[in-house]
Amino acid sequence: MELHGTHTVRTLRTASAAALAALVLLFGSGCFSVGQSFKVDGVKSIEKGTTTREEIRSLFGEPWRTGIENGQRTWTYGQYRYSAFGPAMTRDLVLRFDDKGVVVSYNFNATYVEDRSLMK
Repeated sequence: MELHGTHTVRTLRTASAAALAALVLLFGSGCFSVGQSFKVDGVKSIEKGTTTREEIRSLFGEPWRTGIENGQRTWTYGQYRYSAFGPAMTRDLVLRFDDKGVVVSYNFNATYVEDRSLMK
């Protein structure tokens, strides 16, 4: 009986060690990313009422996410990097288009220091 109990304890320890190793591998770096990188330089060339969806696509590529807000088509370009050991590094560009595919409004937000000049 004791042999069976020892075997069970050993099996549980092995399973616990394997689970811990998997968690360390999964979260060991302490960071993860969501979205896709995009060239932020084009933000300065966006003009409400003038820039078209095709021009946006040529500046930034395919959007990471699309949707509808208040009946208007929206495109989102987003890059979000989160870390357990430092600040989150994020940037996103959300564009709203009218029914002709022209930019009606947009928002650009970023925590990257190098992007501050684009917000002036």
